[in-house]
Amino acid sequence: MIRFSRVTWPARRTASLLVLIFVGIAWNVFGQDKPASDVMLLSPQDAVDLAIKNNLSLQTAKIDLDTKQRKADMVWNQFLPEVNVTGTVSRANWATTQQTLVPVPTSEIAPGTGVYDLVTPYSITLPNWNVIGTISASLNLSVAMIAGIQATRSNYQAGIMTFEKAKLQIERDIRKTYNQILLLENTVTLQNDAFDNAQRQANMAQANYEAGLVPRLTWLQAQVQVENLKPGMTDLENNLKALKANFAMTLGLPYDTEFNLVDVDVTDFQIPLDLADLISKASSGKPDIIELQKNIVALQNARKATAIQMYTPFLQLSWSISPMFNPTLDPWSNSWFEYDNWKGGGSFTAVLGFNLNSFLPFTKEGQSLKDMDSQITSLNINLAQLVQGTQLEIFTKVNSLENTQASAQVQKSAVDLAEMTYNLTEEAYRAGLQDFQSVQNSALALSQAKLQLLTQQFNYINDLIDLEYSVGVPFGTLSSF
Repeated sequence: MIRFSRVTWPARRTASLLVLIFVGIAWNVFGQDKPASDVMLLSPQDAVDLAIKNNLSLQTAKIDLDTKQRKADMVWNQFLPEVNVTGTVSRANWATTQQTLVPVPTSEIAPGTGVYDLVTPYSITLPNWNVIGTISASLNLSVAMIAGIQATRSNYQAGIMTFEKAKLQIERDIRKTYNQILLLENTVTLQNDAFDNAQRQANMAQANYEAGLVPRLTWLQAQVQVENLKPGMTDLENNLKALKANFAMTLGLPYDTEFNLVDVDVTDFQIPLDLADLISKASSGKPDIIELQKNIVALQNARKATAIQMYTPFLQLSWSISPMFNPTLDPWSNSWFEYDNWKGGGSFTAVLGFNLNSFLPFTKEGQSLKDMDSQITSLNINLAQLVQGTQLEIFTKVNSLENTQASAQVQKSAVDLAEMTYNLTEEAYRAGLQDFQSVQNSALALSQAKLQLLTQQFNYINDLIDLEYSVGVPFGTLSSF
């Protein structure tokens, strides 16, 4: 037995070593979490680019814009004539017989014959089938066609602004949601810190209880504080998970895509804001205002084209050639390729006309201009209201930002004071000069002060993003990210 154990002991060690190596490889391959390289790292601009690329509503808007661009690029094709080629084969339901008089051959004329005896009746039954081919070209010309070109191009310019506005709105919403996720992530971090702190306090209370320094009630109160924090942490984590899933789908990614967000600087509250300058820029730079201005110009050009069409003459040019197979010949028995078997036809027509209904205000044509005038007036009123509303919006937003600046400075001092109070209270508790309830109250005050400051910081950034959209400056001009 001794000899056997000496021989097999190295083998057992080798087998154990191989088992450990195998387990280690299996753990590395199957047991670890998803590699960090598989987790996307998104910056605000990355998120915006993905959203614009994959947004279905924006893709539909792009199709509409491409249609308007194609119309604007090819608007000259209205000066091309409309050309048609047709071929007609017809069959009569009943046979047609034609009768006429034909001269009598000279050899059959007898001496003393009268004048009427020199002709003889002749009848022929026409074929039931008939073949006609037609080539036609027509062109309508008017001065309104030139104005229509300008109206079409104005409509395209309005479409460009509508598309750009949609992109800017998506970018604004994505950046604000990005900040909302960061805020929630930081809130979860603060909650986890509060939980760790409560757990540390509970451990300290347990040690003091076991040492006979505090009653059992103090230890139980600390444990209750720890348990009370758990439901709130679970809710925050679930909310964060749902928000990130919705954000991923908004970017065109699967809902379970794992990603991390690049932190943004939310500590700078010293951004100078010139109210008068911002209002001036917003009155002419806000996407909503520019879009409405483009729509008004497009409608004005459309009205101009309609008026010119109504009050100026028009010219119609048409040309056609329509050869017809000889009706006395059967198209199925005679050759189609002999020139003599066809009879020529066709014409050229020029028509100069004027629409007199346009001069009567109660007609449909006369009312159409009045309807367009009413639409233009209504849009101008909407534009004035939008400018006024934007000015009020800028004033309110700047006032809110300035208040946030002042509140944030005070809140920073409140956080420093709450942190100092908590540290002193905890030291006093360790020395037996404060009860445990004072420690819990100080910890709660510190957590609330940090959360309030964090919320103000992110709200400040989101307000700047809204301000950038309203003013019409590129995102990041004021928010600095």
